[in-house]
Amino acid sequence: MKALQWLLTHSFCGRALAVKRVTHNKGKNTPGVDGAVWRSPASRYKAIDTLRRRGYSPQPLRRVYIPKANGKLRPLGILTMKDRAMQALYLLALLPVSETTADLNSYGFRPERSTADAIEQGFNAVGMRNSARWVLEGDIRGCFDNISHEWMLDHIPVDKEVLRKWLKAGFMENRTLFPTEAGTPQGGIISPTLANLTLDGLERLLKETFRKRKIDGKLHNLKVNFVRYADDFIITGSSKELLEDEVKPLVERFLLDRGLQLSPEKTCITHIEDGFDFLGQNLRRHGGKVLTTPSKKNMHAFCEKVRGVIRRNDSAKQVHLIGRLNPVIRGWANYHRHIVASGAFRKAEMVLWQSLWRWAKRRHLKKSAAWIAERYWHRLGAGRRYFAVMAGSNARPGRAMVAYLIDPRKIPIERHIKVRSNANPFDPRWRDYFVSRKRAKRVRSSPAW
Repeated sequence: MKALQWLLTHSFCGRALAVKRVTHNKGKNTPGVDGAVWRSPASRYKAIDTLRRRGYSPQPLRRVYIPKANGKLRPLGILTMKDRAMQALYLLALLPVSETTADLNSYGFRPERSTADAIEQGFNAVGMRNSARWVLEGDIRGCFDNISHEWMLDHIPVDKEVLRKWLKAGFMENRTLFPTEAGTPQGGIISPTLANLTLDGLERLLKETFRKRKIDGKLHNLKVNFVRYADDFIITGSSKELLEDEVKPLVERFLLDRGLQLSPEKTCITHIEDGFDFLGQNLRRHGGKVLTTPSKKNMHAFCEKVRGVIRRNDSAKQVHLIGRLNPVIRGWANYHRHIVASGAFRKAEMVLWQSLWRWAKRRHLKKSAAWIAERYWHRLGAGRRYFAVMAGSNARPGRAMVAYLIDPRKIPIERHIKVRSNANPFDPRWRDYFVSRKRAKRVRSSPAW
C-alpha cells in the first residue's frame, strides 16, 4: 500500500489531477495567505511541477469565521493554492484506504454516500416492529479542532512527514501567527477524510462488545446499532440503562484516546416515541409506525430564510426575486423529498404565499387585492394561479411564461434506495453496482418543477 501511494503521489497524472481539482471548484478564486490563485492555463500547468515532496513546506492557513445554526461562529482555515493541491494529491492515495477500512454505517464525506443514506439507515435501525426503542444521540465537541496530532501521526496510513507539516502549519489571524497543537483545520481538502479515519472503528467496537447476552438463561438481542454522519451519530439500544451505563462510557473511552469528548449539551438518550432529530429530520414512532419528517428546527430555518430573501428584495423585480427564491426552495425540497414531507411542503407553500402577498401589497398600497393578484399571480394552463412573470401585456392572449416560482407541493415524494453498507467505489467488484445506481438516479432526476 505504501509503495502504491508513493507511486501515485509522485506521478505526473496524480499531480495534474490534483491541480485540476483545486482550480475547477467553487473555491478556485479564494486565495490563502500568499494571495495567489491559479487562473490561467499556463499558471496551472506550471503548478503541476511544483507539487514535490522534497523541500515542501506548507504555509499557515488564513483563518475566517462563518456563522453556525446556533448563532456561534465556526472557524475555517483557507489554505494556499499549492497546499490545497498537495492535500488533493495525497487524498488520491489516502481515500481508497479510508473507504476500505471505514465503518460500514459511516456516511459523511464519503464518495457515493449522502445524508439520505444515513437517514435511511437510521430508519432501518428504529423503524421495524422489533427494533430498539431507545436512542443515544451523540455529538462530538469541536471534533475537527481537538483531534490528537499524536494519534493521527501514529495511525493515519499516509506519508508521516507531509502529514506532520500540515498539522503543525498554524494559522494567521489579524496578521498574527498562531501555532496548532491539536486538530485538523476545517476547510482543508483532506481534513474530512482524516476525521473519518479518526472516528472509524467505533462501530466495530460496539458490535464486538454488545453481542447477544444471556439473561435468565435466555439469549437477548441488545439491539445496538450505529449510524454516523461526520461527527454526528446515533446508537440504538434495547434499554436506557444499557445506553447510559455501558454504551456511553465505552464511546467516551474510545474518543478520549483520540483527544475528543462528547458534547454534554447535544448528547442525550431519547425514547423513539418522543422522537429525535438527526441531520435536519425527525424520526418518531406514532403508534406502531415510525415516521421520518422534516424537523421543526429545520422547517423554521427554511421559513426564516425565504422570508429574509423576500425582505431583502422588497424593491427588486419579480423575475429577480423568483431567481433568488427558486434555488432555496428546490434545494430544501429535494433534501426532504425522500421522507414523509407532504405536510411540510404544504406549510412551506403557505408561508411563501403569505410572504409574497405582503411583498406585493407593500409595492402597491393603493391598488386593490384583485389587481395585485392579477398582476403577480397567473394561471398556467387550466390549473391554479402561480407567482409567475409572463411575457407581453396582460391583455395579450396566449402569453409565454418567462419565470415562475417553484411550488414545493409539486415535488414528488420518492423513497431513497440506500447504498449497500459494504459497497466500495474503489473495488472493481462493485463497479456494475454503482453504474446501475447512477443510471437509476438519472431516470429519477428532478422533474420539471
